[in-house]
Amino acid sequence: MCGRYSLEADIDELIQRYKAIILETNFNSKSEIFPTDVVPIVKHVDGNIQIQDMKWGFMPSFAKTSLINARSETVDIKPTFKDSFINRRCIIPATSFFEWEKLEGKKIKRRINIDEEKIFSIAGLYNTFIDNEGKKYEAFTILTTSANESMKHIHDRMPVIIPRDKEYIWLNKSNRDISSLKDLIFPWKTNIIYE
Repeated sequence: MCGRYSLEADIDELIQRYKAIILETNFNSKSEIFPTDVVPIVKHVDGNIQIQDMKWGFMPSFAKTSLINARSETVDIKPTFKDSFINRRCIIPATSFFEWEKLEGKKIKRRINIDEEKIFSIAGLYNTFIDNEGKKYEAFTILTTSANESMKHIHDRMPVIIPRDKEYIWLNKSNRDISSLKDLIFPWKTNIIYE
């Protein structure tokens, strides 16, 4: 599971990192992002890479709480996520994520970084929902996978991180091949660094 992450970068850094245009954002650097926060995501629209603010957490009509994560193992078959997986993939820029390690009966909060990238790309999906006032809004969820070797002692799950050279393949809306998309989903292959 991934229940918190950080994005300690300004909007200009995101534009440069993703060679993107801004669709809409009021974002300021955040050391900790919580479920239901509105934050920038990166998506592919009309041939352009765009940055847009979006709420964290799917809220389908049957859900009592927002669905902040989707298991990558079943994302192509679960009705809540399948259409978004095929048609509405996004990247959630991050500079770290958090997990809680169980240690001697206590839960220790760990900040986890990816050594190779200051800003790395978490795989996400987005969709449109209707709030209590009947207004439409877009929201995203984070894909998770099994933890890699350097993460397993902290938690058994971790977010799916898309390598920089595969980001466009993930974002490209014309790519609807489930097999090639699933090939992009795996535990991060190199070590993670945690505090």
